[in-house]
Amino acid sequence: MSECGGRGGGGGSSSSSEDAEEEGGGGSSPAGSGSLSPAPPGASSDRLLRGLRGATLMARRRPELLCGAVALGCALLLTFKFTCSRAKDVIIPAKPPVSFFSSRSPVLDLFQGQLDYAEYVRRDSEVVLMFFYAPWCGQSITARAEVEQAASQLSDQVLFVAINCWWNQGKCRKQKHFFYFPVIYLYHRSFGPIEYKGPMSAVYIEKFVRRVMKPLLYIPSPSELLDFLSNYEPGVLGYFEFSGSPQPPGYLTFFTSALHSLKKDYLGTVRFGVITNKHLAKLVSLVHSGSVYLHRHFNTSLVFPREVINYTAENICKWALENQETLLRWLRPHGGKSLLLNNELKKGPALFLFIPFNPLAENHPLIDEITEVALEYNNCHGDQVVERLLQHLRRVDAPVFKSLASERPAQLLDPPLITASPCCNTVVLPQWHSISRTHNVCELCVNQTAVGIRPTSVSVPQCSFLEMAAALDSFYLKEQAFYHVVSDSMECSNFLSSYSPFSYYTACCRTMNRGVMGFIDSEPDVFKSPNIAFSSLEKECEIAPPGSIPHIEENRHVFPEADVNSTNFTGLSCRTNKTLNLYLLDSNLFWLYAERLGAPSTTSVKEFAAIVDVKEESHYILDPKQVLMKFTLESFIQNFSVLYSPLKRHLIGSDSAQFSSQHLITEVTTDTFWEVVLQKQDVLLLYYAQWCGFCPSLNHVFIQLARLLPADTFTVARIDVSQNDLPWEFMVDRLPTVLFFPCNRKDLSVKYPEDLPITLPNLLRFILHHSDLASVPQNLANSPTKECLQSEAVLQQGHISHLEREIQKLRAEISTLQRAQTQVEAQLSSARRDEHRLLQQQQTLEEQHHLLQLHSEQLQALYEQKTRELEEVARKLQELADASEDLLTENTWLKILVATMEQKLEGKDGAGSLTPPEEVPSDYPEPSGAPQLPGSSPPPANGSSPLAGERNGENRTD
Repeated sequence: MSECGGRGGGGGSSSSSEDAEEEGGGGSSPAGSGSLSPAPPGASSDRLLRGLRGATLMARRRPELLCGAVALGCALLLTFKFTCSRAKDVIIPAKPPVSFFSSRSPVLDLFQGQLDYAEYVRRDSEVVLMFFYAPWCGQSITARAEVEQAASQLSDQVLFVAINCWWNQGKCRKQKHFFYFPVIYLYHRSFGPIEYKGPMSAVYIEKFVRRVMKPLLYIPSPSELLDFLSNYEPGVLGYFEFSGSPQPPGYLTFFTSALHSLKKDYLGTVRFGVITNKHLAKLVSLVHSGSVYLHRHFNTSLVFPREVINYTAENICKWALENQETLLRWLRPHGGKSLLLNNELKKGPALFLFIPFNPLAENHPLIDEITEVALEYNNCHGDQVVERLLQHLRRVDAPVFKSLASERPAQLLDPPLITASPCCNTVVLPQWHSISRTHNVCELCVNQTAVGIRPTSVSVPQCSFLEMAAALDSFYLKEQAFYHVVSDSMECSNFLSSYSPFSYYTACCRTMNRGVMGFIDSEPDVFKSPNIAFSSLEKECEIAPPGSIPHIEENRHVFPEADVNSTNFTGLSCRTNKTLNLYLLDSNLFWLYAERLGAPSTTSVKEFAAIVDVKEESHYILDPKQVLMKFTLESFIQNFSVLYSPLKRHLIGSDSAQFSSQHLITEVTTDTFWEVVLQKQDVLLLYYAQWCGFCPSLNHVFIQLARLLPADTFTVARIDVSQNDLPWEFMVDRLPTVLFFPCNRKDLSVKYPEDLPITLPNLLRFILHHSDLASVPQNLANSPTKECLQSEAVLQQGHISHLEREIQKLRAEISTLQRAQTQVEAQLSSARRDEHRLLQQQQTLEEQHHLLQLHSEQLQALYEQKTRELEEVARKLQELADASEDLLTENTWLKILVATMEQKLEGKDGAGSLTPPEEVPSDYPEPSGAPQLPGSSPPPANGSSPLAGERNGENRTD
């Protein structure tokens, strides 16, 4: 209203001026008409002029109408302005920050980013944790409760400071440029910052803070020394004598090196300890105060070489990290895109152990058992120090050695002959085998005769897969030797090899009762093996579920007469080409990874073990029903390491419950593959994947095929191989692929031709051609006994003929492999020659590169020299130019002065010619020595002397 009132006053003044004009000269006076814009001639201009005069008269008579019009205009202007302002971008100033932590929290919250105050309070505290956060960051909000929980435990010893580093007016935002949040820095007095990059969990943060508070572990007794050395983490020991001084030389440096280790390795894998007793120091070969010792389990332990490397904190930390020996390694993937697991899996087969881990716990019994397994697994030379540490982990009392430092490995003894330790393997007899009526388990061994080739002390012939397969074939051929064996006894028989007259095989067979078998393995069908189908003699199609083979540790129960205490696990990593790298993961944080590897999602105890072999594209898991302990872990590693490994590749598949069984096309998964594909019916299986663009175009063809064929005798199925793993014998190398599994002949599956279009007529011809419609199952239950015996004899004869054909195939494959080996050797020799030639070319190119580099350096030096010379010439030219300008300036001034002086002299000469000078008698006599000749002119004035000097100077200057 005030704005409206102000604008109304202006309108009133204009109307009063119109009244004055009307009173003075009338409304039609030239003055009044001149106040308006000149109207063009015509009727329209006259009409407009009359309308304006009428409005003026109306406003003069009724001023309230004028105020209403002005108010209406103001309202329209305000409405227009408000509408335009809403259409533009509105920038709201940032709200002032609020406290991120509660007022009762033990964390000092500097929510306005007062970094200077944080630095001020840090000087008065020994250990400070700074938590840099952004209020909008989800990770910062999640970590807030964890930091507050850790602060509640350590607030009396550590100062916890939280700083808002996102407020644009705070000093933290201006001075710190973080690329992620939250960020945790720790300071130990003047040392820091030590950035914490571990899991944002309260227990892990508290453990790291305690490590920063006490980076050194005091070791006063031999038992604690053994605890320190038997730990799976590398250890660095320092010996210092505190009797002479409260702070011996080098102690502060060693203390700082421990902090440097935490700064470079946030996991804290290297532990630092201090020994003050000289008797304990002698056990680890430390004699002088200030010596530093790095313990390694299998390699030679080291003492810091003070004569070669300067004794500084950085050098000690670097030396320890470079020479450390990793027995077990913790993996803590951050959950985002990372190459951590990929880089570790490239190193070789990996054993991942998921265990619940509490960093604040003083004892970890499960980790001690895993450490014991790792020490035995890598103890290739039977080191006595390692044995003493193993006894300590087993809590076996034993005297402490004179020295716990690692010694050089002793010379290995000659390996025993094969006759002393033959290569053996457990064979579980299938149900179709004739011996299975009396025995179900056999121990098959490969031996060397006395006249055969004996092994040397350099290399021991290992039992290869071909030898074991040949022994198994010979065993099946000689099976009649065991017909007389009684079922409750164990008998052995020797028979010569089919390939070598110098080798023979030993087979010891016996029957295991179901109680022992159940004790060996928790699964009921542990001793069952897949049935072998022969198309000419099989009479019915039966489901062949995947069988399981007993593990190595089960041999101890199968043959109790054997030495139960004998084990070959010690030093196994050096006797196999499948050496495992052991990794630990906290199942409380990374159980999702365990589920992806095959662990159950619902379990009370989160313990899991899996072996991943990227090179073989397979992984194996420990049975979740077995407890993760030393015995099961050793058995798991042994089963993986043997040449003929009994472990079964773990297959990961999708859930079969999500697929309905009412569809025309049966969806097959990993779990239902054996049930659906290897059943009584003929099966046509389509291999596809979600990313396969051509696979969906075949759906209508298979739907029509399923509608044409009877569902009770034929099955049309498909499997998504990108989500379901299958055994290697059932995998394909391209998509889409169609396989046909005929009834009664599942082992003779046929692949649909790749060059033939997948159409309905072609599929029908393919199925009719390869299916056996004449084979009808026969019921032999009511047959006489004689016929059963005859059919069994025919079956056995078929088995023998099949095995002979398989042996011939193996011989042909061996010859093919030998030819391939010859070709590969020729290719390798050619490759070596090419490599030698390339190396020579590389050396030539390197020499040329060196010459070019020298020439380039010479040209560069010449260019720099010429550049300097040009710069010197340019500088001299510039000096000459400056001097020339100065001389020109002086010359100009001198000319001006000469001209001025000449004008003055001319003026004086003119005045003298007009007024002749009067002869004035001089009161002073003329000096002698200046005689004047008659008629000579008087001496020039004194003013002419400077002029002459200036002229002379000008001449000299020129």
